[in-house]
Amino acid sequence: MRVRVEGESMLPVLRPGDWLVVRRDPRVRPGDLVVARLPGDPEQMIVKRAAWRSEDGGWWLESENQRAPGRKDSWDFGAVPSSLLVGRVVLRYWPLRAGGMRPR
Repeated sequence: MRVRVEGESMLPVLRPGDWLVVRRDPRVRPGDLVVARLPGDPEQMIVKRAAWRSEDGGWWLESENQRAPGRKDSWDFGAVPSSLLVGRVVLRYWPLRAGGMRPR
């Protein structure tokens, strides 16, 4: 699936307007960039870094830019249940930039 980045919470890794390819894959490892449904508002999706797996099987998801306006991550809502993970980011394909994107 394709996802467009909005907001500045993942700067400098991802920028507003970046387009990502997301693989619907439940195999997430610490350090992966993931797309998840926002707890409390499952219609909204977020892109975050999977920091670690919690004891209850959920994932602690963090923003790269903790000072971004409107930032929401596990510091606000706790670990995200695995059932809310949509998939792993495998590629940023637009816009083209020198150096490409390294999801990990």
